[in-house]
Amino acid sequence: QVQLVESGGGLVQAGGSLRLSCAASGRTFSSYAMGWFRQAPGKEREFVAAISWSGGSTYYADSVKGRFTISRDNAKNTVYLQMNSLKPEDTAVYYCAGDPVYYGLGEEYDYWGQGTQVTVSS
Repeated sequence: QVQLVESGGGLVQAGGSLRLSCAASGRTFSSYAMGWFRQAPGKEREFVAAISWSGGSTYYADSVKGRFTISRDNAKNTVYLQMNSLKPEDTAVYYCAGDPVYYGLGEEYDYWGQGTQVTVSS
């Protein structure tokens, strides 16, 4: 069992930056693929970024490519999402997710955090 706790959300002006963190409990974090998803008010949850267990492979949604960077520190059991050049349309609750087998853009991840709010003002 892995528990995921997100942090780092907040209010930022358009053009600004935030770094989200997702801390994982458990000794097997380093073998888990991890993903970030987001859900804006009135919209379905959508994929943002994913990273393989080693960090050697990453995926990004087209809407965040070139602006967001996913990374991980297996020694700290933490995955990060660096968000730059933020836009009002990035406003959403951001969730991290993890899975020991699945790695991809879908929501097949077994473990999910509770989410952290990101609000970008114009």
